[in-house]
Amino acid sequence: MINKKRFLFFAVLLPFIFCSASQENYTLAPDTEYINTTENLPEFQFSILSDHDVLAYYGHPSSRNMGILGRYPIEELDKMLTSLAAEYETAGGRKIQKAFYLIYGTVWPEGEIGIMRDSVLMPYIEYGLENNILVFIDHQIGRYDPITSLRRLLPYLRYPNVHLALDPEWRTTKPMTEIGYVTAEELNLAQQIIQDYLIQNNLPGERMLVIHQFNSIMIRNRENVRTDFERVRFIHCMDGIGTPSMKRDTYAFNARAENMPLKGFKLFYNFEIPGAGFDRPIMTPSEVYALNPRPVMIMYQ
Repeated sequence: MINKKRFLFFAVLLPFIFCSASQENYTLAPDTEYINTTENLPEFQFSILSDHDVLAYYGHPSSRNMGILGRYPIEELDKMLTSLAAEYETAGGRKIQKAFYLIYGTVWPEGEIGIMRDSVLMPYIEYGLENNILVFIDHQIGRYDPITSLRRLLPYLRYPNVHLALDPEWRTTKPMTEIGYVTAEELNLAQQIIQDYLIQNNLPGERMLVIHQFNSIMIRNRENVRTDFERVRFIHCMDGIGTPSMKRDTYAFNARAENMPLKGFKLFYNFEIPGAGFDRPIMTPSEVYALNPRPVMIMYQ
């Protein structure tokens, strides 16, 4: 199991993040523009995952060092994703749904959180709406509890292409020196809150909630995590760097949590950033699809 991951990576990034002009405290104003505008979707229990796997590019649009999303303009990312999706469709025989996976809440020193400006986030949501691309909004939690962090994301669910994610690693006041966690009870409550929000706001279909794990401490009492919420698809994502053998071992640890059957798998490009971790070498689509159980979500940082 991978247990060191990318602390050096974020040691390089943190000064940039802390000073970034793209971070601010921001509260999204209520808006009903997109409610009830998805007539092409069933009113209930629409599942992208019934016949698609999700392929995502991960990162922060304002940082070249936090993932591939920050290295190319939206249109170029779309072209690259399309090409990679074709490789996965050939390797796996299922359709691929493209996605952008954005770090919305970034942990700062002492666990404070930098929130992405709406002016940075919305171009990805709007481009996704126009070009059939999902958008995952990821919160690193920091010193705050997961439910408070999640509630900040809920208003974006009015956009039918938006899904949510939480990263337990960064639920800490000591980023880069300790690994954080969430509990099964918190994850069950998070799913209930998402489902209730969809129902109360008459939002059709279902949404995904992605939770990262690469270490045993990151999800406490994980055998108690529920995945039977009718409007929420829970994705348990393996998130760690290393050789293919190391990554397979970590994925096998996640696979033992059979109560979370929908699995995700994350890969890390080598952008030659001093001190940053990366996969050595990066696994091919065929190797990713050979994992057991086969992941339904694949993301690239």
